[in-house]
Amino acid sequence: MAAAATSCGPRAGAPGCVVAAAGKDSVTSFQRRGPRASGPDGGCRRLASIAGTRPSVRNGQLLVSTGLPALDQLLGGGLAVGTLLLIEEDKYNIYSPLLFKYFLAEGIINGHTLLVASAKEDPAEILQELPAPLLNDNCKKEVDEDVCSHKTPESNIKMKIAWRYQLLPKMEVGPISSSIFGHYYDASKRIPQELIEASKWHGFFLPEKISSTLSVESCSLTHGYRSLLHFIQNIICEEGFDGSNPQKKEKNVLRIGIQNLGSPLWGDDICCTENCNNSQSLTKFLYVLRGLLRTSLSACIITVPTHLIQNKAVIARVTNLSDTVVGLESFIGSERETNPLYQEYHGLIHVRQIPRLNNLIGDVSDVKDLAFKLRRKLFTIEKTHTRSSGANEIITR
Repeated sequence: MAAAATSCGPRAGAPGCVVAAAGKDSVTSFQRRGPRASGPDGGCRRLASIAGTRPSVRNGQLLVSTGLPALDQLLGGGLAVGTLLLIEEDKYNIYSPLLFKYFLAEGIINGHTLLVASAKEDPAEILQELPAPLLNDNCKKEVDEDVCSHKTPESNIKMKIAWRYQLLPKMEVGPISSSIFGHYYDASKRIPQELIEASKWHGFFLPEKISSTLSVESCSLTHGYRSLLHFIQNIICEEGFDGSNPQKKEKNVLRIGIQNLGSPLWGDDICCTENCNNSQSLTKFLYVLRGLLRTSLSACIITVPTHLIQNKAVIARVTNLSDTVVGLESFIGSERETNPLYQEYHGLIHVRQIPRLNNLIGDVSDVKDLAFKLRRKLFTIEKTHTRSSGANEIITR
């Protein structure tokens, strides 16, 4: 297994790449003696390490955290670099902005470059509302207090805590470091101003771009989508995220966040009528965007009000053009809000599609019956199961 941690250089095609090293030091291919296997004499090198990333244990793809460790676990360890995560907004757009902000906050903590695009809010204001990270030694203590602060009869304390921690990976407590993948955030506090000032970010606020690019082109993309694509492409090329800048010494990841894509604020009418004039505009935008992501060290999260899109065929095409699709279903205004089976939750979370990289189609998650709850400090995801009798059952993994 140690051999899988290194990637061979130009001489990897030679059959003696590993065997020669083994013969020289009398070490088999299943053993490695310190740094020799990755040294210059061996002709091999380690994968470049980027803060806040780790390789997937399934396919070796580089992953970044979504900012929500429970969601990382559902997606197979995290969000793959070069892929697109689509968040289907809840009906009143209360909880989807939280996932959007967790993704951006995780980028600031790890020193990643941010690109924030919105037609509704100024990106600078969005950054000011990011949640504060839990980075000190009291991290686990605060999480425990937040979980236990709700109704906890003594007879059910252990069961409830086990249930709520069921989807949470083991808590990593300690100060910030590159070895930590995925942090926990306090939704009741805001990220320190000094972290925002020390970060590198780019903002795209559509109302500020309208006056500078009023020229009409023979293109099926709306003005907002066309301007945003040019902006993203320029950032990727100018800052070397596509590998075109060899002078850049340290590699970094570009985190792209696009808010309320497909809404009328972007000049799109797919939410206004079923037979819209720009029905292909959003799908073409996603097609070009995914091409930019595939050829760069970047990961993107977008939120789309799919519940407002009249044409279901458009929703199907948008889903197919996304790598990962997660839907939020809020209980506000629905019958489930007063249903005693869901009294402890604020809504359901649906993992509709997970990426199957280097394939024509995506995969479907086999994890069902997921609910979320926004507590005083934490946004938690829990796995539930309802019996026919109406009682909740804990499912052990």
